[in-house]
Amino acid sequence: MKTLTLGIPKGSLQEKTVEIFQKAGFNIYVSSRSYFPAVDDADIKLVLIRAQEMARYVEDGVLDCGITGEDWILENGADVLRLAELMYSKSTARPVRWVVAAKEDGKIRTIKDLHGKRVATELVGYTKKFFKSKKIDVDVEFSWGATEVKAKHDLVDAIVDVTETGASLKANGLKIIDTICTSTTKFIANKAAYKDQWKKKKIDNILMLLKGALEARNKVGLKLNVKETDLSRVLKLLPAMKKPTISFLTSKEWVAVEVVIEEKEVRRLLPQLKEGGARDIIEYPLNKVIY
Repeated sequence: MKTLTLGIPKGSLQEKTVEIFQKAGFNIYVSSRSYFPAVDDADIKLVLIRAQEMARYVEDGVLDCGITGEDWILENGADVLRLAELMYSKSTARPVRWVVAAKEDGKIRTIKDLHGKRVATELVGYTKKFFKSKKIDVDVEFSWGATEVKAKHDLVDAIVDVTETGASLKANGLKIIDTICTSTTKFIANKAAYKDQWKKKKIDNILMLLKGALEARNKVGLKLNVKETDLSRVLKLLPAMKKPTISFLTSKEWVAVEVVIEEKEVRRLLPQLKEGGARDIIEYPLNKVIY
């Protein structure tokens, strides 16, 4: 029996990734004592791998496919297929940024001020490439963690660190002076594995379900009944993704309307729909939206 070996990022992205897989219909069970989570799909073998290493293992064929950030693909210089951008991170649905940051009250104002200085980061390889492209000679050292503290307490002149909102940097008295790259979560595959017809179909099906789960975030379904005489007025109120589904009821005067909308619109819309003639309004959650 064929098996697809899929890498799940261990660490900051792990919880959010498992959550999205569950929305997509895959129940994953992670044990703190194992690097091989169980999943209710006999065709899939899951492996927990740090996002920093994922692209390298996929490139080498140890994994058929996996999920990691664009930043770590660049850092490893990995030759892999980027099959999809999955817009999520550990806290938000926004991309993360790798930024150059220095003390708010320090002498470093621009990246040119770092010539001959020391910078700490986990993203060593790509940071070196960035400064080399700017023709700025800096000493880039690997940081094992607590990177913000090193700049705050003058252990280094600046840091290159990842941020979603910039709040943590600001809380540590640091200011952002440049951005070296923006990163989103990517679903990647080994080139040889994706040429295998069975594995390609399996990967494509998984991706379809994952995209459907992500598309369903912050959306809800609405069902409502409305008299035919009020239908045009109600339809004008609905900001539908597509044209609403309209069904005739046993009572010839009434029709049923069903639509998918952004959840944030519900609070504003419900009073307007009620006033416009809609009745029996039902709001329900969505797990997947697939076009």
